[in-house]
Amino acid sequence: MLVPPWLESLLSTAFFSICPSHKDAPRSECNMYCLDCNNGAFCFYCRSSRHKDHQVIQIRRSSYHDVVRVSEIQKVLDINGVQTYVINSARVLFLNERPQPKNAVKGSSHICEVCARSLLDPLRFCSLGCKLVGQKKNGEASFILSAKKEEEEGRREGIEIRLPSKELEDQLPQGMQQHMYQNTSTPPHHSNSNSRRRKGIPHRAPLGP
Repeated sequence: MLVPPWLESLLSTAFFSICPSHKDAPRSECNMYCLDCNNGAFCFYCRSSRHKDHQVIQIRRSSYHDVVRVSEIQKVLDINGVQTYVINSARVLFLNERPQPKNAVKGSSHICEVCARSLLDPLRFCSLGCKLVGQKKNGEASFILSAKKEEEEGRREGIEIRLPSKELEDQLPQGMQQHMYQNTSTPPHHSNSNSRRRKGIPHRAPLGP
């Protein structure tokens, strides 16, 4: 499974309508989505009463298009290859493809593989929706975060191989082992006290009558 079961539903959900249960409240916009329930948008008050201990992400808007903060979505989804933007001091990405003028692509060195939208960075997709379309076409892109984590952890384990102390000792030359024990077995203050005693003036026993 390369796509989580809630992703397509998230991308097709209409956000920012007024919650019918809390329409008179100040925060009644339906801009929340529960990844556990996977059942439409809801407002701030519905989250407190029905989704208290669930995985919930908040959808925001930029120029009438739905966005989600990278800090939220990257915890549950592999967003590798998707263009991100900084809006109001927060890094976000768009949920779906956005329309653009036909001549906007001219002169751009980086474009989305699906909708040909110009990109700021050398990435593959302009949104999560375009990544999903690209994944269905060629099967190369993955949204599952665990597969990416396992790959990174395996790479780190291949680099950071540490031998136990006994195995490390066995692989050292015998002379180096002895030098190691000489440096660690005798505390430094012992040698200093012995040298001070040797530097003292010897006293002879008194002569008899």
